Amino acid sequence: MEGTISRLYSPLFLSHSNLSLSEKLQSQSTSSPLMADAFSFRVRAINSSVIRDKVSISRPLKFVKRARQENSGVSRKKEGPQNPAKNKHKLNLEISPHRAVSAVRLMRIELGGAFADLLNEKGKGSGDNEMGYVERTLGFCTRDLDDRDLRLVTEVVGGAIRWRRFLDHLIVSLCHDEKTFRNMEPLLLQILRIGFYEIVKLDMPPYAVVDENVRLAKIALRPGAGNMVNGILRKLVLLKEKNSLPLPILEGDDRTRARALATLHSHPVWMVRRWIKYLGQEEAERLMMWNNSAPSFSLRANTGKGFTRADLVMRLNMLKVPHELSMHLDDFVRITTGMQIVIQAGLLKEGLCSVQDESAGMVVSVMDPQPGENIVDCCAAPGGKSLFMASRLSGRGMVSAVDVNEGRLRILKETAKLHEVEDVVTTIHADLRIFAEKNTVKFDKVLLDVPCSGLGVLSKRADLRWNRRLEDMEELNNLQDELLDAALTLTKAGGILVYSTCSIDPEENEERVAAFLQRHPEFRIDPADRYVPPAFVTESGFYFSNPVKHSLDGSFAARLIRS
Repeated sequence: MEGTISRLYSPLFLSHSNLSLSEKLQSQSTSSPLMADAFSFRVRAINSSVIRDKVSISRPLKFVKRARQENSGVSRKKEGPQNPAKNKHKLNLEISPHRAVSAVRLMRIELGGAFADLLNEKGKGSGDNEMGYVERTLGFCTRDLDDRDLRLVTEVVGGAIRWRRFLDHLIVSLCHDEKTFRNMEPLLLQILRIGFYEIVKLDMPPYAVVDENVRLAKIALRPGAGNMVNGILRKLVLLKEKNSLPLPILEGDDRTRARALATLHSHPVWMVRRWIKYLGQEEAERLMMWNNSAPSFSLRANTGKGFTRADLVMRLNMLKVPHELSMHLDDFVRITTGMQIVIQAGLLKEGLCSVQDESAGMVVSVMDPQPGENIVDCCAAPGGKSLFMASRLSGRGMVSAVDVNEGRLRILKETAKLHEVEDVVTTIHADLRIFAEKNTVKFDKVLLDVPCSGLGVLSKRADLRWNRRLEDMEELNNLQDELLDAALTLTKAGGILVYSTCSIDPEENEERVAAFLQRHPEFRIDPADRYVPPAFVTESGFYFSNPVKHSLDGSFAARLIRS
């Protein structure tokens, strides 16, 4: 996988509706020192409560100092003040840098609540110095990551998260004791996941993988941990060479088959059962295979700054980045590799283009913003759709971007200036429900891109599948209804209300619109076929992108007219 782009590097990457309710209401950045402290505290808590008799990875410095001197032969000077410039003596050149960084990133995602896509670019989402996190967690740092290391980290972290259920099934099978797996230290488990992924899915030279991960476990934990990694990984190598990996068998009743499919394709069981119910088993399997495939990305040329798609194509050609024109949107180009080259060339920093999926772009097409219109984006941050709409206004009209997250709104405002559309974008920090109660202005067009499950973007958000529960669906449905009822009060008579999600789930899409229309008969459906290609229009007149059918993120939009 080429890499999910950091939202901090390109704040326009993900639709706001990709986030859960708790994420959406959270103004604390995952890259802050507070989050780092919370991560460290949680690691300590897990180690003290679950594995009291084992070495804690979060009290590393004293222990690892002794362990490294005894086992690795790497000497270090006496510790001084915690100044990164003075900590070069903690450098360990024996450890593979991509594996050390991958292990720490996986820890931060699983235990510290960080988002996987925030950690995919050097120095972004990791503080000023990524090795600071490595050193605090492992007790040493490695050499800085080069471009090849970065690609490997992105591949290994994304793959280990995406295939976590499958990898854990293999690890449990080779441990021959589920209790051993359950009580395993968090860092040790991440090292095993890395090794299993590299051997099973990346086909890396197996004994090199074994040696490197054993060394990491020995130096970061202790010799016994390295011996355990050695024994388990060597068993895996032998089974893979004999083509006899312990895979689950698809047999038994529906529930048992769903569990087997969930393991084989590494998804939560509740998602698999839900998709089989709505799509059938064959289509559900195709969807899971799509979610596990390497994602492609789309770039939107920033025409609001006078930078056309032809200009973007010329720059990509100069950079030798393979690309193809979007078949659906005039401003978009799709790339499968080379995103790091685009970032390093400064195209995003200069505001010449944005990372935005075509499925999100077509939601803006459903909105059909026109110069002179007064538009409100009700759940706007991080602002991809707001800025795309602003670029369509040609300097005439207004986009009011409302969001509860003040920090993400600040990024939106800064990016609007970078894209030279700040004259038509106004940011408003507010809960939509409160804003709608107090606001007296009616808008020509209202975009409500609601918080949702994000089940349409699992190919890009590898961690999202493990952060969703079946119980979340009812909570989200209730929130979506509340936000719809608030958004309608902002829509003038004859105005347009567009309800959108990045979900493929009928309960969040068609069923929410049907319930809304039943509560508010003054609204009617305006068929989307005038705004997007017919292949994306459902029988009911809604816009819907199907990941398997259209090779895009899954998204939905209903265009409603107020009579």
